[in-house]
Amino acid sequence: MMTVTEKQRQQQAELQKKLWSIANDLRGNMDASEFRNYILGLIFYRFLSEKMEEEVERLLREDNITFSEAWEDEEIKEALSDELIKRIGYLIEPEFLFSSLVSDIEAGKFDIEQLSKAINKVEESTLGTKSEDDFVHLFSDMDLTSNRLGNNVSNRTKLISKVMLNLADLPFVHSDMEIDMLGDAYEYMIGQFAATAGKKAGEFYTPQQVSKLLAEIVTTDKEDLRSVYDPTCGSGSLLLRVGRLAHVRHYYGQEYNSTTYNLARMNMLLHDVNFKAFSIENGDTLEEPAFPDEKFDAIVANPPYSAKWSADPSFLEDERFSNYGKLAPKSKADFAFVQHMIHHLDDEGTMAVVLPHGVLFRGAAEGVIRKYLIEEKNYLDAIIGLPANIFFGTSIPTTILVFKKSRETEDVLFIDASQSFEKGKNQNHMSDEDVDKIIETYRNREVIDKYSYVATREEIEENEYNLNIPRYVDTFEEEEPVDIKALHEEIKTINKEIAEAEASLLEMLDELEGDEDGMALIEATKEVFRR
Repeated sequence: MMTVTEKQRQQQAELQKKLWSIANDLRGNMDASEFRNYILGLIFYRFLSEKMEEEVERLLREDNITFSEAWEDEEIKEALSDELIKRIGYLIEPEFLFSSLVSDIEAGKFDIEQLSKAINKVEESTLGTKSEDDFVHLFSDMDLTSNRLGNNVSNRTKLISKVMLNLADLPFVHSDMEIDMLGDAYEYMIGQFAATAGKKAGEFYTPQQVSKLLAEIVTTDKEDLRSVYDPTCGSGSLLLRVGRLAHVRHYYGQEYNSTTYNLARMNMLLHDVNFKAFSIENGDTLEEPAFPDEKFDAIVANPPYSAKWSADPSFLEDERFSNYGKLAPKSKADFAFVQHMIHHLDDEGTMAVVLPHGVLFRGAAEGVIRKYLIEEKNYLDAIIGLPANIFFGTSIPTTILVFKKSRETEDVLFIDASQSFEKGKNQNHMSDEDVDKIIETYRNREVIDKYSYVATREEIEENEYNLNIPRYVDTFEEEEPVDIKALHEEIKTINKEIAEAEASLLEMLDELEGDEDGMALIEATKEVFRR
C-alpha cells in the first residue's frame, strides 16, 4: 500500500505531466505568469461547474428532470436559483457549464466569447448576496480578450479550446486526492518557468510536509476550532491543512498579492469550504490589517522572509507593537509579523510561524523584542529548526516558532530537525517519519540526545536571549580516538607487505634476463624505483 507521501508524489507527477502539455500549447503566446492565470482560472471554473451539477442533481433527484428541463420552467428555475445561491453562493446556467462548453468545443460550436459571458455571469449571480465579496473579481487575472491568446476571436477560441479539452481530462479534487490541486499546480508552474514568472513560489506556497507540521502543532489537543487565521495566506493551503485536522468554524486570511488573493478564495471554494465559512481579504497585513478586532484560536503563517516594511514611528502607538518599546527594523519585518499575530492570538490559542533562522539570534531591536516575549510575557513555547532547501526559491534553513499565551512552564523546547530530510534533485523533502518524529517530540516535550532539549529560563538568560539552536541542542559527534599502538603495527605490516612485493617483482625480473623484451621491461622498472 502506498504511503501518503508516495500517493502525493504520484498525483503530483500526473498533474505536472498534464500541466506541461497545456503549457506547451500556450508557451509561444505568453510568459508563464500569464498562462498560469488561465490554467488555474479554468481549473477553478471546471470545479464550480461540477459543484453546481452535483448540487442541482441533489435538489432535482425526486423531480426526475434534468437541469436544462428545470431551467425552462420559470417557476422551478426561480426556486432552484434561490436555493443554489443560499447553499453554494453562485449560479451557472446549464448552457454555460464546463461540460456544456466542452461538448460545444467537440461539436465545433464553441466561441471564446461564450466562456467570457459564462465567467461574467458567475460574478453577476452573486451581486447583492452574502457571497458577493467571495466572488467579486475572482477571474480578473484571466483576460479572454488579450491579444496574447491570438490576434482575433477565431485564434483565441482555437487556443483556449485546446486548453479546456486538456483540462477536461484531469482527475479531480475529491476524497482520494492527497495534493492541493491549485497550490501544487501553482508551485509547479512557478518552478518550471521561474525566469519569466518573476516571483518566488516560496512566498505564496508552503510545502505539504511543513503545512502538516504547523497544522498538527496548532491543533494539538483540539478537535474543534472557532477560528483559524493566516495573515500572509498565499494560496490558502496552510489554512486548509488545519481544516483537515480539526473542525474549523471560520477561516480568516489576508494576502497582499491580488493574483494570489484570488487563488486563495478559489482554493477555499475548491476544497468545499462554504462561502459563509471564510473571510479572505486583499491588502497589506501590517499596514492595513483586515480584522483589527478579532482574536483567533489558531494562527499559522509562512510570511515572506525578511521583507521590508515602513516601520513608521506611529506604529509605536499601535496596540500590536506599543508594549515592546522597539519596532522590527525596516529591512526585516519578521518580528513585525510575529507581534501582529500575537496581538490577534486568543488567550487559549496556539500560533506557529515559519521564519528565517536569523530571528533566533539577530541583535538590536529584534533582540529587545525577543527578550520581551520570553522574559515579560513567557509566550515562546518551542523552536523547531528545519532542513535547508525545503522551500521553492530559497535554500536557506528555516525555523518554526511556536507561541502560546497561557503556558504552565517557563521553559522552551528546542528541536533540531535540520538533518531530517531526503535529498531531492532541486529541493530536499521531509518524509512522513521525519514529520511524525517532530510532532511527537513537540507533544511529549521530550529531551532526545542530539535532537531536542528543554531549556530553562535561566539557560536562555545566560545566553542573553540568543536562541540559536546549537547553543541548546548539542549535535557534535566526537571522532574515534586514534590508537597509536595499533597505527604503528599497521604501518609495520604495510611496510613488510611493500618489501615482500618488491622482492617478488625483482625475482620475476631476474627470470627475464637475456630476453630482449624482458630487458626493456627491466630498465623501465628500475627507472620507476629510482623515482
